[in-house]
Amino acid sequence: MNKIYLTCALTGHRELPPDFDGNALYDRLALLLKGGCETFLCGMAEGFDLEALSCLARLRQEKKFYIEACVPYNGFERRFSPPERRRYEELVTWCDRTTVLFPEYRDGCFLARDRYMVDCADVLLAYCTKTKGGTAYTVGYAKKKGVPVIRL
Repeated sequence: MNKIYLTCALTGHRELPPDFDGNALYDRLALLLKGGCETFLCGMAEGFDLEALSCLARLRQEKKFYIEACVPYNGFERRFSPPERRRYEELVTWCDRTTVLFPEYRDGCFLARDRYMVDCADVLLAYCTKTKGGTAYTVGYAKKKGVPVIRL
């Protein structure tokens, strides 16, 4: 029998390679929904996070589920390029809740956001191709906490 995961945290790199398969991401998210997942936690960073949220917005047209934007600090999106900031502002409207962990930037706020998501999740969906950095940290933290990791 397959395990049912109710809450899925999302993590991945900010820079995606040109051959990144957005369709595989969409299909994996659809599979999680079909398997009973009801909530997705999105870190809202450029790259993988916003790509995953874009897929979830498309899936939302077929099925109702809950999306929480997990923002490391207030105004986080101001560091994005203008096109990515517009994309962020459009996609955040699909979220049912926005959790802002800190009122302003501080050391460790990104890792705190990542720990918050893992601590709230039954499973972590990860696009991780590096052994260092925030995504690798999040995958390691999930493993340490006993949260299963599904890799793309």
